[in-house]
Amino acid sequence: MTPTIDGAALLDEVEAFHRRFNVFPTEAAYVAVALWDAHAHLLDCFDSTPRLAFLSPEPGSGKSRALDVVETLVPRSMAAADASAAALFRSVSGIDGGRPTILFDEIDTIFGPKAGDNEQLRGFINAGHARGRPMYRCVGDGSNQQVQGFPSYCAVAVAGLGSLPDTILTRSVIIRMRRRARNEKVEPFRTRIHVPEGNQVRDRLAKWAESVEKQVAGVFPAMPDEVTDRPADVWEPLLAVADAAGGQWPKRAREACVALVTASKANDKGSLGVRLLTDLRDHVLVGIDRLPTIAILDRLNALDDAPWADLHGKPLDNRRLSKMLAEYMTADNEPIASRNIKTAGSVLKGYYATDLHDAWARYCPPPPESPLPPLPGTGNLT
Repeated sequence: MTPTIDGAALLDEVEAFHRRFNVFPTEAAYVAVALWDAHAHLLDCFDSTPRLAFLSPEPGSGKSRALDVVETLVPRSMAAADASAAALFRSVSGIDGGRPTILFDEIDTIFGPKAGDNEQLRGFINAGHARGRPMYRCVGDGSNQQVQGFPSYCAVAVAGLGSLPDTILTRSVIIRMRRRARNEKVEPFRTRIHVPEGNQVRDRLAKWAESVEKQVAGVFPAMPDEVTDRPADVWEPLLAVADAAGGQWPKRAREACVALVTASKANDKGSLGVRLLTDLRDHVLVGIDRLPTIAILDRLNALDDAPWADLHGKPLDNRRLSKMLAEYMTADNEPIASRNIKTAGSVLKGYYATDLHDAWARYCPPPPESPLPPLPGTGNLT
């Protein structure tokens, strides 16, 4: 009779293996990464698989080493830094007999500001987050082409500088790495020694996963009250793994879930359009019911820690402001547009706060608890 594997003890071992070589920024990060490693062995039990993203602002922050350790613990790891989208489609289809766990190091070279758009890879990573979303491509020679669907559902971990496209970030467990302090020590990672050690843990994870498949498949783990919508979809497989393991892992997993989701929201500036709406609400139209466009632009472009003074090398102008706001609607379901504002005997084009209220309510994060004071020299214009 095969002895029962203690899932909680095994996850403890996975976490301890990471701690030997990785300095993560928080305790929550160790919990999340260990659960992610385990969930990669149980993909067929879930409707979706979160991406694992090790990101940092500077090189030398341990991102690649974290990916090295993950590589030893997941099933059929595939380093894909320079792989084409076509190669990934065929790999996930199982041409080698099994679905890989895909690992992208230096992901910023694919999606960074100097890399240009890479829509096929972005589409692959996005589509593969959820089960049953194949990527369709034409295959064949010349005029003899047929549409073929390629499976895309697979576990993906990435590491890189800066950030990622919003569509990938919102599907990810984000670990924001930082350089080790002088008092933070780790073991040197030696491939010949430590890859086999990690593979032994990987093989036990695979056996444990087989033993809990029926327990995990189709379950809907209880989510923390603070976690809803897309973050809940991201964390659901990890919490299911924690519940199957038992011990302290269900409690630790939910604490980590809340901590990392809260941190991701603090770092999330939203889309550029949402950032514009939020800055208009919190910094420009504070205590003002209308303002001429020229004054709005002056105030936006003067904001520190804001993108408006340098959008692709140019400050935000009237045309770009108009185009961006027209994507959102007023309460009367009309595109937000400038209107006439009477000021000191003249008429200028500008925007009314009432036209923005509906968009503010629908798209912006909650406003600061204490309203910001009006900018000097502003007030209701009549």
